[in-house]
Amino acid sequence: MAKRKFKAESQKLLDMVINSIYSQREVFLRELISNASDAIDKIYYKALTDDSLTFDQSSYYIKLVPNKDKRTLTVIDTGIGMTKEELENNLGVIAKSGSHTFKSENEIKDGHDIIGQFGVGFYAAFMVADKVTVLTRSIDSEEGYKWVSQGSDGYTITPIEREEVGTEIILEIKENEDEENYDEFLDEFKLKQIVKKYSDFIRYPIKMDVTESKLKEGTEDEYEDVIEEQTLNTMVPIWKKNKSELTDEDYQNFYQEKHYGFDQPLRHIHINVDGTVRYNAILFIPEQAPFNYYSREYEKGLELYSNGVLIMEKCADLLPDYFSFVKGMVDSEDLSLNISREMLQHDRQLKIIAKNIHKKIKQQLLSLLRDDREKYETFFKAFGQQIKFGVYSDFGQHKEELQDLLLFHSSKEKKLVTLEEYVSRMPEDQKYIYYASGDSNERIEKLPQTEIVADKGYEILYFTDEIDEFAIKMLMKYQEKEFRSVSSGDLGIEEDDKEEEQEETESHNELFQAMKEVLGDKVKDVRASKRLKSHPVVLSADGEISLEMEKIINAMPDDQQIKADKVLEINVDHSIFKALEAAQGNDQDKLELYTNLLYNQALLIEGLPIEDPVAFTNDMSKIMV
Repeated sequence: MAKRKFKAESQKLLDMVINSIYSQREVFLRELISNASDAIDKIYYKALTDDSLTFDQSSYYIKLVPNKDKRTLTVIDTGIGMTKEELENNLGVIAKSGSHTFKSENEIKDGHDIIGQFGVGFYAAFMVADKVTVLTRSIDSEEGYKWVSQGSDGYTITPIEREEVGTEIILEIKENEDEENYDEFLDEFKLKQIVKKYSDFIRYPIKMDVTESKLKEGTEDEYEDVIEEQTLNTMVPIWKKNKSELTDEDYQNFYQEKHYGFDQPLRHIHINVDGTVRYNAILFIPEQAPFNYYSREYEKGLELYSNGVLIMEKCADLLPDYFSFVKGMVDSEDLSLNISREMLQHDRQLKIIAKNIHKKIKQQLLSLLRDDREKYETFFKAFGQQIKFGVYSDFGQHKEELQDLLLFHSSKEKKLVTLEEYVSRMPEDQKYIYYASGDSNERIEKLPQTEIVADKGYEILYFTDEIDEFAIKMLMKYQEKEFRSVSSGDLGIEEDDKEEEQEETESHNELFQAMKEVLGDKVKDVRASKRLKSHPVVLSADGEISLEMEKIINAMPDDQQIKADKVLEINVDHSIFKALEAAQGNDQDKLELYTNLLYNQALLIEGLPIEDPVAFTNDMSKIMV
């Protein structure tokens, strides 16, 4: 029979399929297996309306036959087969999908659905094959047909004798090229990997004769190669099973099998939705952060399936950044996919799924916090920074959603507490939620600024992560209680203290003015302090930029050199103050020396760098002489 040409548009599309549409060559097998599954489904649907047919699922399968000697890979199915007309329509016109037509004409029932809808999946075979031969016989025909093509030059169809209903697709695999190893598509192990990755949950068995090395019968150490037929796929996905059938061990095994992590998940979330968008999902909250989690190399995302076929390994659109630690998968029947199935045509369905998933994740985290505090704290130590970053990012758009998930160390409880727990313990006269920032809890406890707040009996939250203060600045308040740093210029503790502080400052104004002149633009002001008890000096900050924020911002590589408005506060009840007063009246050089020493001392307490270490050590030496 004379060779027939593809239609002009089809020739162009075939070239696109081979070179552009699919991102990885291995997906050709996913497409052929999906088509084979559809062919078996079509017999099932036909049996529903044709009394002469019985559908015994155990009689239907898909089989892979690699042959390294002939360089062929054959995909066999026991499905409905194709007539000559169907070969012409479905394989002669690229992007004419028999599955799509069948789906349009038949109501889908009993949880089955047709996978292929675009009619280009078959042609993915030409990404790995020089020549494709199709041997088929339809259930509605006594005659079989052979379809042969070497690509865009066209195809032939000839009648053949064929006893079995179904289809064989024979791929003559290309020779290796400099950057392409086509041999792997003839390798048993690689084929098993591809099936497991993309088609593990096809509902019919995918079989292959596999060579296994086994102990020779009657011997103790002699082995022989034995060929045995194996089923490569799981078939029934865990997410399609009833939750009542599954145990925690089943979910943990699934977590390990899918290589979501080497840890044990703290919680799993099993979702079945049959609403506007139908989907199933199994999500996991890990125990440990991956080694690259807080780096640019980390890729978030859930596995995305369409009718049990893997479409995307990491669908980032399903997770917000602040929940990027979640692992798992989503399987939906309602996604609008593009022709390669690797991208979504429309995101409306995905947005609905993503919104529901966000809600479920938050509910599960709150449940973990409420019911198993120890596990939640384990989670928070691993991923708390990401939750805090979620509060800060996008201009605080998600702060109300995330605020109840936050934990901070407490000065009173000596453990991690929630904001709700803190507020519930606040005395009636306490105006603010107080916090202190530092490199560690131990260093914060020693900060002079905490003394007066602690003396009032007020609880202090310890901020030890770089993101903490930025997140709280974005949060601003919790349950109408504003946050206030212990280093703030105004602690709002008692008006009497504030008035007394003002009076002390005014009474020593000449001394403080002299000290300010010594320090120049290093400080905004020098004033008397009522927050200090045992320490002689401390730095506080006026304005939005705190001392801790200055330290963090200036450590960043872009060298922004942001400065807080520093105030040097002096404890007028400390013995050091008497030395300052004495120097003011008698020795201007000594006043300058003491002022610089106190300023550098305050910098050290805050963990800020001393601007001139040599001058500081020289000043220390002068004191010792």
